[in-house]
Amino acid sequence: MAARGEDFKAAFRVHPAGVALVSAASATGPVGLTASSLASVAADPPVLSFSVTRATGSAGALLGADTFVVQLLADHQVDVARAFARSGAPRFTTEQGWTRLPTGEPVLAEARAAFRCRALQLVPVGSSTLVVAEVLEVVPGPAAPPLLYHDRRFLSLDPEASEL
Repeated sequence: MAARGEDFKAAFRVHPAGVALVSAASATGPVGLTASSLASVAADPPVLSFSVTRATGSAGALLGADTFVVQLLADHQVDVARAFARSGAPRFTTEQGWTRLPTGEPVLAEARAAFRCRALQLVPVGSSTLVVAEVLEVVPGPAAPPLLYHDRRFLSLDPEASEL
């Protein structure tokens, strides 16, 4: 059976994913985007991956950055996730909680964790680019329920839910 684009997207729409925000410092200022394609690739050495759908705008600036930060978002950061998922929404505001790492990259102070990374490989795949990145530094954050994405909605994982 051949994979069909709309069927493929519909199937992944109902597959929950954690929400991350990828940010970098660029020559024109900070850039960032929301990503639900984050995956752990290896622990030794630590490597992660994510994909971007085009190589222009924020995604293009991220792909051209020497280093970037991947932040794992908490459920209380849903407004930040929405802002970085929409073109033209306010970004990098004081209210969103942005600071800078000593190395200059923008980072969300209240992210559950942040990974300072350097791209190892940029792999063009169809209309997207797969980013395989070496983790240079792990910045632990406060404990909080994760932000999830499912069926085009942001959701919280109920910490009181029973284990299956």
